[in-house]
Amino acid sequence: SVQQAIEDAAATITGETVTCHAAGRTDAGVHALGMRAHVEIAKPIEPFRLMEALNARLRPAPVAVLACETVPDDWHARFSCLGRAYEYRIANRRAPLTVEKGLAWQVPQPLNAKAMHEAAQLLVGRHDFTTFRSAHCQSASPVKTLSRLDVARD
Repeated sequence: SVQQAIEDAAATITGETVTCHAAGRTDAGVHALGMRAHVEIAKPIEPFRLMEALNARLRPAPVAVLACETVPDDWHARFSCLGRAYEYRIANRRAPLTVEKGLAWQVPQPLNAKAMHEAAQLLVGRHDFTTFRSAHCQSASPVKTLSRLDVARD
C-alpha cells in the first residue's frame, strides 16, 4: 500500500517506527493526486531533504512525495482536511485506451455532456449517501455535501 511504502521509507531514513496518516483512503485502482499525509518524526530533518530522501527510498514504487513541510502539532492530515476534489475521466471513443488504460472509463457510445452536466446538478448540496457507502466505511456519517459537480467535454 502507499501507506506502507511511506512508513517503510521514513523508518529507514529516521530509524524510528513511523505511522503515516493520510487525509483519506482510496479504493484499489484509484489514483490519488495531491493526497495530504503526515508522519511524526523526532529526528530533525529539513523538509526538502526529507522529501528527497523519501523519494529516493520509494523507488520503484509508483509513489512520490511532492512536498514536505513542518506543520503545527495540532494539524492532522485526516482531521484538518477541509475538502476533497475528485476527477472521473470518460474516454468517449471507440478506439481502445492506451496511455489512459486504468485511468479512464471507456464508453464508445455517444454521450451528451450538456445533459450529463444538467443531471449532475441534482447531486449538488447536502445528501445522505448511505446507499453508496461501503459496509467498512469509517466515516462518522453518510451525509456529505457536494459543493460543485461539473461535467465537461475536453
